[in-house]
Amino acid sequence: MKYYAMGRRKCSVARVYILYNININENKIIINNKIIYDYFQNDYSYIDSIKKIMSNLEKTSEINIKVSGGGITGQKNAIILALARALCKIDNSFHYIFKKQGLLTQDSRIKERKKYGLKKARKASQYSKR
Repeated sequence: MKYYAMGRRKCSVARVYILYNININENKIIINNKIIYDYFQNDYSYIDSIKKIMSNLEKTSEINIKVSGGGITGQKNAIILALARALCKIDNSFHYIFKKQGLLTQDSRIKERKKYGLKKARKASQYSKR
């Protein structure tokens, strides 16, 4: 069975494809055609947060993740949201667990646009009265 889900955070978009119940010995996680350890360059805080979600899944799955945009932290959060959504499609009993942990809530904060006449989104030049 093939399951698909998408997650977003800041400017990052993650698309997760899970091949479920195939003949392999352990979960195989591939991000942008790289193994997870190569993609996050052995930054174990990112890897552990993704592996914690994957502990709920049986060890017969291949996870293929396509992620684009943003930085490493935004991409990690987008991947976690997409994985949680995909696992809820596999087994609906995960929904209560992930909702309680706050993994199914999309963080809607994005960068505020720059306004004309200002230097940044809210930064203005100093006001002179005279």
